Amino acid sequence: TFSHFHFKVNSSQCDSATQIDFFLNFSLVSVQFRFATWKEVLMMVVGGVCSLVHGAASPLMLLVYGMMTNTFVDYELEVQELADPNKTCINNTITWLDGTVAEVDIEAEMTKFALYYVGIGVGVLILSYFQIALWVSAAARQIQRIRKMYFRKIMRMEIGWFDCNSIGELNTRISDDINKINNAIADQVSIFIERISTFIFGFMVGFIGGWKLTLVVIAVSPLIGLAAGLMSVARLTGRELKAYAKAGAVADEVLSSLRTVAAFGGEHKEAERYDRNLVEAQAWGIKKGAIIGVFQGYLWCIIFLCYALAFWYGSKLVIETKELTPGGLVQVFFGVLMGAMNLGQASPCLEAFASGRAAAKSIFDTIDREPEIDCFSEEGHTLDKVKGDIEFHNVHFNYPSRPEVKILDDLNVVVKAGETTAFVGPSGSGKSTTIQLIQRFYDPKEGMVTLDGHDIRSLNIQWLRSLIGIVEQEPVLFATTIAENIRYGRPGVTMEEIIEAAKQANAYNFIMDLPQKFDTLVGEGGGQMSGGQKQRIAIARALVRNPRILLLDMATSALDNESEAIVQEALDKARQGRTTISIAHRLSTIRNADVLVGFEHGRAVERGTHSQLLDRKGVYFTLVTLQNQGKDTDKEDGFEKVRSFSRGSYESALRYINIMTFNIILRGVLEFPYLVLQKSKGEDKEVIEAAPVARILKYNRPEWPYMLLGSLGAAINGSVNPIYALLFSEILGTFSIQDLDEQRRQINGICILFVSIGVMSFFSQFLQGYSFAKSGELLTRRLRKVAFQAMLKQEIGWFDNPFNSPGALTTRLATDASMVQGATGSQIGMIVNSLTNIGASFIIAYYFSWKLSLVVTCFLPLIGLSGVFQAKMLTGFANEDKNALEAAGQVSSEALSNIRTIAGLAKEKHFVSQYEEQLQTPYKGAKKKAHVYGICFAFAQCVIFMAFAASFRYGGYLVSNEGLPYMMVFRVISALVTSATALGRASSFTPDYAKAKIAAAQLFKLLDRVPKISMSNTEGQSWDDFKGQIEFKGCRFTYPSRPDIQVLRGLEVSVHPGQTLAFVGSSGCGKSTSVQLLERFYDPDEGQVLIDGRPSVSISVPFLRSQIGIVSQEPVLFDCSIAENIQYGDNSRTVSMKEIVEAAKKAYLHDFVMTLPDKYETQVGAQGSQLSRGQKQRIAIARAIVRNPKILLLDEATSALDTESEKVVQAALDEARQGRTCIVIAHRLSTIQTADIIAVMSQGVVIEKGTHEELMARKAAYYKLVTTGAPIS
Repeated sequence: TFSHFHFKVNSSQCDSATQIDFFLNFSLVSVQFRFATWKEVLMMVVGGVCSLVHGAASPLMLLVYGMMTNTFVDYELEVQELADPNKTCINNTITWLDGTVAEVDIEAEMTKFALYYVGIGVGVLILSYFQIALWVSAAARQIQRIRKMYFRKIMRMEIGWFDCNSIGELNTRISDDINKINNAIADQVSIFIERISTFIFGFMVGFIGGWKLTLVVIAVSPLIGLAAGLMSVARLTGRELKAYAKAGAVADEVLSSLRTVAAFGGEHKEAERYDRNLVEAQAWGIKKGAIIGVFQGYLWCIIFLCYALAFWYGSKLVIETKELTPGGLVQVFFGVLMGAMNLGQASPCLEAFASGRAAAKSIFDTIDREPEIDCFSEEGHTLDKVKGDIEFHNVHFNYPSRPEVKILDDLNVVVKAGETTAFVGPSGSGKSTTIQLIQRFYDPKEGMVTLDGHDIRSLNIQWLRSLIGIVEQEPVLFATTIAENIRYGRPGVTMEEIIEAAKQANAYNFIMDLPQKFDTLVGEGGGQMSGGQKQRIAIARALVRNPRILLLDMATSALDNESEAIVQEALDKARQGRTTISIAHRLSTIRNADVLVGFEHGRAVERGTHSQLLDRKGVYFTLVTLQNQGKDTDKEDGFEKVRSFSRGSYESALRYINIMTFNIILRGVLEFPYLVLQKSKGEDKEVIEAAPVARILKYNRPEWPYMLLGSLGAAINGSVNPIYALLFSEILGTFSIQDLDEQRRQINGICILFVSIGVMSFFSQFLQGYSFAKSGELLTRRLRKVAFQAMLKQEIGWFDNPFNSPGALTTRLATDASMVQGATGSQIGMIVNSLTNIGASFIIAYYFSWKLSLVVTCFLPLIGLSGVFQAKMLTGFANEDKNALEAAGQVSSEALSNIRTIAGLAKEKHFVSQYEEQLQTPYKGAKKKAHVYGICFAFAQCVIFMAFAASFRYGGYLVSNEGLPYMMVFRVISALVTSATALGRASSFTPDYAKAKIAAAQLFKLLDRVPKISMSNTEGQSWDDFKGQIEFKGCRFTYPSRPDIQVLRGLEVSVHPGQTLAFVGSSGCGKSTSVQLLERFYDPDEGQVLIDGRPSVSISVPFLRSQIGIVSQEPVLFDCSIAENIQYGDNSRTVSMKEIVEAAKKAYLHDFVMTLPDKYETQVGAQGSQLSRGQKQRIAIARAIVRNPKILLLDEATSALDTESEKVVQAALDEARQGRTCIVIAHRLSTIQTADIIAVMSQGVVIEKGTHEELMARKAAYYKLVTTGAPIS
């Protein structure tokens, strides 16, 4: 193309390294084509040949261009000769015979050239269409094949492989990695071939035209390559993020310990500290802008100096030694430039190849791996008659993902046919593992598992799994209808059988109550169903298989009492006449089993009936007693609490989460769709409208001088192209001057102009880069600070939303704010640059010849479009495929995340075929797109040839008929064409403008949010004689992030000034919540908190918090010195050293600090990591004392300490309590016996209150707690 007129940075790194690299690559690329059939290989070969020939088109065009230049120059000379009246034109050096014929000739010549151009254009059109269409469709076919093979292979892998590969990673591999391979084997290859061929032919054209000049130009091109290389180095943004890291660490620290910051009113102080740390990031950003400016300036400067050198030396060759024609000069110069640029543009393709190869490696490794347990294999025999005896012989086992943890250690168990055997034992003793071995998800390391005396490894897997029905603790349902879910149990089930199974599972009635009955969709992962309903559908699915062996893995543990009874009944029905293994945690569910087997540390240690085992006083006995004792203190699940967390296997972690949930559920809350609900809420972020630019600019207002300077620089840069077109045509014009001295003078003048333009553009580029960087960085810093302040203003409840976790907020500060500058400075620069570029080109063109300009202008939109297209080509079309593959992606992610269930049901093939079905549409789309893409590409490539044909033909007409000087033709055409291609490119190089607007919108959304609890000093009342009388009246409260669990259910308790109130109760009863209401981190949903008789809602937040000091269980210290941490207690003033020492003495801290080398200046480390817990706790107490609060809150302040430090800290606390209203949350009863009021809480209400003596006398809950010495929380 004619892009040789216009230089875009990011190109021409022409160095031999690239070429060597390129040859190496080709040997490796072959790996990527291993799945090509001969047909595809043929398509790729033909496409490759097309692109080779296509690459030669631009250099060819240069030959025509050179000849044309010569014709014009000759014609001009002839016209001058004829204009001289003394000369008559007799057969002299001029090829025309006389003036009359000459006119016809120039037009005829031009027509000839125009036809050449059209011919090349048509050739390019056809070639480039085939080049793209063939490669892209060949790639689409191969990718389709790879996708299918990869998914099929994954579904065949044994479960152990999934333990070692995270599912998320596999999903991204299926989508992104395969896309990367696609990028590497599709259009990129053909474009790469085309560019390399242009490079080779360009240099060839140069050497044919004139080798001396070619060598000179080649000699300087490494300088351009160097500049382009430096540019790409300068773009390293890594450093910027490093520079921001300090400020980021501050933000992270503050947001992670927000409650402490809020409690001590440190918001303003933190915002200042954050701002101080931003200076470094700002400085680096500005430096980066300046560096890029310098490099860009250097690049342009070098380019113009090269022009000057080449034209000066070239014209010497033309005029003095006559070894070069003017056309030859043009041809050489542009040939070499074009070659160099194309070599530079080939390098992005190499990146695509490299990432494609890396991606291909991981995918092909998986495709080549043979599964250890192949569920698709036909091998292994089937038994005609199955009794159902299962035996474990000396089985040793560990999970492949954690080889160092031994799960089963020489296990011997016999399960008799037709009996129900229950496995009991603490978590992690290997019960669930035995079940997975029976299903042959894993093979034992030693020993064997037998069914009716046959080693199950010798049986056919699909057949073996078809004998087994399994009901898990967390049943997995697939996102289809209820009937379909049950049908997964066995292929070819009739509707009658489904209904029968549903009846047996006690599911029929609730299904019939649903509006769509069996056609009800269960939602993603069964999310629309309650726990009990899911469990019963899963039982129906297991029963429809009519299994010989039924495995129940904690099948009822996730349910509340009522559903449990129903499900249990269904299971008892199902067990009849089948070999059943049941694992349970609630003993009520397994008492009636025929045999109980007790597990411990991967061994079966005891076996017998319920009563036999109770007499043995072994594992089973301890579990039973623990569970019964748990009943008294309102603990349902005591059994599971006694757990060794020895094994973090995936299901034990799941089980742990569930236990947490059941505990909540058991307290009588709904079944449990809420976990699922929450997940989905977090995922669909609200769609954000882009922000108006005006508002972004408003934040940037103070920087207007910088923006003005930048725009000035941009304007100068924009006018460089058109000026270049002027000078270029002047040079061609000089060749037709007959007076040699005049000619030389003009050429030297033009070369000097080139040099001066180069120097000027160096400065203007630097000016543009630096000014916009400066204004952009100042904007970023301002936005970061404002956003950070806005975050600190939000109420605490806002941070509970996972969307606003500290991690998410810090990344938002880091990235969003810096992205916003893309919408101001650089954007304005881009616009100014383009406008001056167009403006100047049009003025020049229309000034010199308006007729020709009109003709060229007709082609401009097309040329502009083709520029846009080429830029789009560089970024590749791959992203558009992603959406098409979403449906297939859903199938694959559902399949991978539920792989165990699918394996248990032997449904792998079903999912593979479903996946392949979903791939059909995108595949068809990809093939269709190959053609569309080919046509567009071909159009973009050939437009410019057509434009040249038309405009030069018309130019020739004007030259001969209207006496237009021929240099004007060149001037007009090159001015307009350069500006058009430049624009097309520029429009696509606009840095992340859309992203910037969205990032800004997110920031503004944060800035505009009105917090539910206002932090301002002016709102709310404050008063002077603050006494510290506190009263909770009928407070009800639920955390906004867990709306379905009411934590406080009508809390009533009051405390007078100077008294100490102690809260006691089990964890989750709302003790700490009451403290948070008092601090106004939250406001109660109903009822009020009264302070000195005024409702807390009406009190000014900063005033209220300034009266409260808090010492919590895990005190949060900031990463600064001890003195600064103590000073943090009062942020409204500067605390003097004297006060710090005083407070430290009261907190029993002073003596310890004086032993440290730096005394009070000792750094505590991040989160106080340099200190022991007792020391941290005492600093926290000193911090609370410095505040001199009227109310002191102690939230389990000594729980984390050993006895010795506890005594010291306790003494410090007793000291601190003097004369203050104090609320203590205790976990050791000994610490609160001196309290004035002790309130025992349970489930969000106070069940009894009074002094220690009164409560002991009542012999109720408190008495029980004290006498048993049971831990409370």
